[in-house]
Amino acid sequence: MIMYKLRKIAKNYLPPILLSFLKKYFSFGQNIVWKGNYSSWEDAKRVSTGYEAPEILENVRASMLKVKKGEAVYERDSVLFDEIQYSWPLLAGLMYAAAKSGGVLKVCDFGGSLGSTYYQCKKFLDGLKEVIWCIVEQRHFVDIGKKEFEDDRLKFCYDIATCKREYNPNVLVLSSVLQYIEKPYDLLEELLKHNFEFVIIDRTPFNSENREVIKVQVVPPWIYKASYPCWFFDMGKMKGYLISKGYKIIEIFDALDGKSEKYEFKGFILEKEND
Repeated sequence: MIMYKLRKIAKNYLPPILLSFLKKYFSFGQNIVWKGNYSSWEDAKRVSTGYEAPEILENVRASMLKVKKGEAVYERDSVLFDEIQYSWPLLAGLMYAAAKSGGVLKVCDFGGSLGSTYYQCKKFLDGLKEVIWCIVEQRHFVDIGKKEFEDDRLKFCYDIATCKREYNPNVLVLSSVLQYIEKPYDLLEELLKHNFEFVIIDRTPFNSENREVIKVQVVPPWIYKASYPCWFFDMGKMKGYLISKGYKIIEIFDALDGKSEKYEFKGFILEKEND
């Protein structure tokens, strides 16, 4: 919240050229640090705090309530922004799915926090004929989601089977999710059994050396104190796997989190091939 207020002050009083420099230097992604190359997930987990820290949920909850009430414009990873940072390719994928489904969009947002992606896209979703956005998350997130955020369109479920049974989504969204799962391909195997017509993967890191590595992601202390294991994937392996599951790659795109010489964050828009 402090950083959000500082950004608003800077926007009002700093000259544009200096503001541009500060935005680049203090961008969210550049504050995150990835450490080490670990031989196993367990090794990385031993030196991490994990996602279970209670302050993570409380920070996300506080930020998302401000967005819901119109007191802030946009939230990502509990950080408030004074303008929406759109993932235009993700939004294009959602609109593509809706266009091919008669203006109806039914989304399963796996690992979708308390609705970050939903609120990011809401302005455009409001123009569709029908929207159901179901978030599948950890139990403590779903408890808060059902109590404080759920409405006629935004729903929360404890598991993928319940989401599929109650809302019949045809779009699966995985935004900044797969890299934090110990066995990401096992998760994909389970999710894709539900035969989603469309899959959108966003904000996922790939190692530039075309091999998988495990690092520890350290969150900047001004957000909250936490660290967790994180995969950097092999692009060739990921593409091959998705194609082997019967999905056509509509597009591969650059994600908001950026890139460096050692890694790049990418996303996929996928459509199920006709049998």
